[in-house]
Amino acid sequence: MTLLIKRRTLIKGLASAGAGLALGSSLRGALAQERTLDIHGGGNFTPVNIAITNFAGDAGGPNGITSVMTNNFKRSVFIAPIDSKSFPEQIANPDQAPNADAWKTVNAQFVVTGSTGRGGDGRLKSQFRLWDISSGQQVAGQQYTTDPTNARRVAHIISDAIFTHITGEKGWFDSRVVFVDETGPKDKRVKRLAIMDQDGANVKYLTTGDNLVVTPRFSPSAQEVTYMSFAGGDPRVYIMNIETGQREPVGNFPGMTFSPRFSPDGQSVVMSLAEGANTNLYAMDLRTRATTRLTNTQAIDTSPCYSPDGSKITFESDRGGQPQIYVMGSNGGGAQRISFGEGRYSTPVWSPKGDYIAFTKQRGGSFAIGVMKPDGSGERILTEGFHNEGPTWAPNGLYLMFFRDLGGAGGARTFLIDIMGRGEFQIPTPSYASDPSWGPLLG
Repeated sequence: MTLLIKRRTLIKGLASAGAGLALGSSLRGALAQERTLDIHGGGNFTPVNIAITNFAGDAGGPNGITSVMTNNFKRSVFIAPIDSKSFPEQIANPDQAPNADAWKTVNAQFVVTGSTGRGGDGRLKSQFRLWDISSGQQVAGQQYTTDPTNARRVAHIISDAIFTHITGEKGWFDSRVVFVDETGPKDKRVKRLAIMDQDGANVKYLTTGDNLVVTPRFSPSAQEVTYMSFAGGDPRVYIMNIETGQREPVGNFPGMTFSPRFSPDGQSVVMSLAEGANTNLYAMDLRTRATTRLTNTQAIDTSPCYSPDGSKITFESDRGGQPQIYVMGSNGGGAQRISFGEGRYSTPVWSPKGDYIAFTKQRGGSFAIGVMKPDGSGERILTEGFHNEGPTWAPNGLYLMFFRDLGGAGGARTFLIDIMGRGEFQIPTPSYASDPSWGPLLG
């Protein structure tokens, strides 16, 4: 399997790009002060209009840099690409400033120009410039040099740079998602671990489907996944290196282990261990293999997830009679219930920003995906239907991916929704797909 190219390697050509691609610090500061886009949960916003002109030398098609960037921003909700049919001018020279007065007639706030092609050494060379139409000035720019097979990734990295510049938030496009690929009849489903780019491209399979696998979870380094597999008889938690394919079980427990999740530093895994009719939470230090019991109840405690700073764990428990969400210290003890609405709460996942916990809520025959603050206040439902489940956060904490099953003979599909619940998009996969887990932004 091809190793990932580091981001800093792709921008190696920056020094040779010339001062024209650099952004003056004074202008960057001025732009930051003028930002009015409030994209935080509960805030109001109007999407920023952006025109992505055809990159000179871009071959076009679904994998062309221009197309990949346009589709990224269509799903971003906060930045709205302008239909190319309404463009007031064709950009022949991507280094020349657009006609600001002309672009104002189509309400463009930013215009992206760029070029791509092969250098003398056969390597891909791509550059972009972001123009602020209100000032008529270039406000961002970068050049990338890499292997031609990384063209789509360059488009994602440019999208991240633009998203960050306009919103002030981290990007999320240069990231991957691990999920369970499902094929075959519903009563004989073959389930394989698979990995894809966040937009559904570049799908690769990590397991063969010989053994049932569920609940894959990314490590903070994006190089490993932990999951539950039925390989070898008893269901057990495993860790797999994505690049080498090597895998090993996490511990040697007498009962079934499941629902694993890495700690924020990647040095521990917290998981559920079934012991008779009860299920409790355990954490294992991956360096020493020392195990710590975190809960000790006669209930079912499962779906643990660390807070971003590693100091707390949220989890699901039926200790109060039906599944609800709890929060406790990462060493166990002092669990406090935080969900009190009507219905059954499950699969809590802490936002990478620490400001929200996403969950699945079952009530009245339907399943909803929602968020609440870590103290249980501010609950908001983002989407609801027959069967929605398994939310996972984007690296910047502004989007969630989840899976939806419409019932019948079909199967689940993965969907994306923003934290405001403004836009919902299906992520294309080769077959049915469930249990998505969003990895960090690639380095």
